[in-house]
Amino acid sequence: MTAATALRRLVLASASPARLSLLRQAGLAPVVVVSDVDETAVTAHRVAERVALLAAAKAAAVAEKETEALVIGADSLLEYRGQAMGKPADVHEARDRWQHIGGRSGVLHTGQALFDVQDGAVVGRDVAVVSTTVHFARPSAAELEAYLATGEPLAVAGAFTLDGLGASFVRRIDGDAAAVVGLSLAVLRTQLASRGVAVTDLWRR
Repeated sequence: MTAATALRRLVLASASPARLSLLRQAGLAPVVVVSDVDETAVTAHRVAERVALLAAAKAAAVAEKETEALVIGADSLLEYRGQAMGKPADVHEARDRWQHIGGRSGVLHTGQALFDVQDGAVVGRDVAVVSTTVHFARPSAAELEAYLATGEPLAVAGAFTLDGLGASFVRRIDGDAAAVVGLSLAVLRTQLASRGVAVTDLWRR
């Protein structure tokens, strides 16, 4: 590890517990700084484009407050039949979504931005999108109501998780599992490398 790398901090511009847990499990110790970006103000014609814009907006908002940092911004949306599905507004919307996606498949798009801040200025930006096909099981009516009662599907994009209770209702995925959880560790490694930082230099265990 170089002295310069040791002095800089890794910042996660997201309030997502899943993303924080994922990074910690990978040996990283990011500081969480929530961006407070108004997600409803960010629009795009394609779902993949929108998650890229959201990830970049979150990273940019937090990067403005940093002096020496590597800032990670991320956002995920499920695309089903061309429509974007973020967090359900309420239990009724979550139920309706599951009644549509159960037994079918959708594409989970995760936008991921890394902003390199040095001496208070952004000197590098890398934005990527990882798209993973998710094949859903069809939960019974009783299973769906039990899942909705936990509140988990109301707090996550697409109304499901791969690392929580919702995993029981995912038959398989085609693509990057970590990206479905919240961000791609493989992409983060290459983003860091493009800034001259080895992911191993940031390991804290």
